[in-house]
Amino acid sequence: MAVKKKATKKVAKKAAKKATKKVAKKATKKAAAKKTTKKAAKKTAKKATKKVAAKKATKKVAAKKATKKKVAAKKKTKTKRKPNAAFMKAMTPSAALSEFVGNKPLPRTQAVKKFWDYIKKHDLQDAKNRRQINANGANLEKLFGAKSITMFDLAKIINKHLS
Repeated sequence: MAVKKKATKKVAKKAAKKATKKVAKKATKKAAAKKTTKKAAKKTAKKATKKVAAKKATKKVAAKKATKKKVAAKKKTKTKRKPNAAFMKAMTPSAALSEFVGNKPLPRTQAVKKFWDYIKKHDLQDAKNRRQINANGANLEKLFGAKSITMFDLAKIINKHLS
């Protein structure tokens, strides 16, 4: 009978050890789960605070930009734009150019503008390539130095005939 008691005690001890091991495993799992949830909570809290801080910073920057724009807008209304004096200097056209823009002294910008009026009035732009300007007579060929020029060369050519 003593042997049976010892055997039952051993079985009971093993069962108790297994039970305590299971309880310990569950406890460690719960602790690990708590730690991970705490870490996750800390991370989300940090992200939220960073987002709030970033939003506040962007709002401050936007407010500063808006005030700068208002100040810049006020400055723009106070001062008028001054044209470059070199463009506004009255120059006399050559004899070849005076047929198209007139013989009175005028600024380079006005000379180009009047020449464009002449081009549009006489339909001198090429139909296929609108950047090309065709000469309609000997006078324009003499002025251009070719039968046609590009619109980008027009100001350069007109400038040669102003003094």
